[in-house]
Amino acid sequence: MILGIDIGGSGVKGAPVDVRAGALTAERFRVPTPQPADVSGVVGAVREVTAQFPVAERIGVTFPGVVVDGVTRTAANVDQSWIDAPAARLFAEAVGRPVVVLNDADAAGVAEMEFGAGRGQAGVTIMLTFGTGIGSAVFLDGKLVPNTELGHLELHGHDAEDRASDRAREEEDLDWPQWAHRVQTYLRHVEALFQPNLFIIGGGVSKKADRFLPLVKVRTPVVPAALQNNAGIIGAAVAALAG
Repeated sequence: MILGIDIGGSGVKGAPVDVRAGALTAERFRVPTPQPADVSGVVGAVREVTAQFPVAERIGVTFPGVVVDGVTRTAANVDQSWIDAPAARLFAEAVGRPVVVLNDADAAGVAEMEFGAGRGQAGVTIMLTFGTGIGSAVFLDGKLVPNTELGHLELHGHDAEDRASDRAREEEDLDWPQWAHRVQTYLRHVEALFQPNLFIIGGGVSKKADRFLPLVKVRTPVVPAALQNNAGIIGAAVAALAG
């Protein structure tokens, strides 16, 4: 059994995954992300999620930040104690199994390229996840360019995710047209930099894509994530199998 666990700004969720079909094989289990989301709290949450399922052969864990060789290098939406933390080793010690750790948007993108909206897509594909922040995954002919972190591009003097994330929509009580305008402004900025062939919009808000995507006007085709909010779990499991 391969287990995928997705650490988000509001929840830590996981499930066993059939990596041949790209589907969960059991109902996912979720716990709230600890506040503060420091190392000990998040490691404990991952341990709790892991304990809900039979012992896994391999475990993949996503992280909302840059991950290089199992070490977390940034921590924009979690506690600063994660900067330069040996995450793969810490999670492995907590669950008693080898663990592969990768950026959360990269994991979601891997799943979408393998099983979802990006399957068979040539050229440049950019997956953007809108949630507590904005995550990004960039692919060239299906191959991942890891840790791009395009949510931190500057937009009107701010990190883009401070203006156009789903958290910004909720905190500022924006209606869908207002938020769609911000998303459009952000996508046009990314479009000008990368000239992609396809945008895939993921994160929890992807299941409400019909409320805002028709209002977003850019040259690049834009589609919602097919795997919606399970993409991170599935991508984590795919990475665990490969790693």
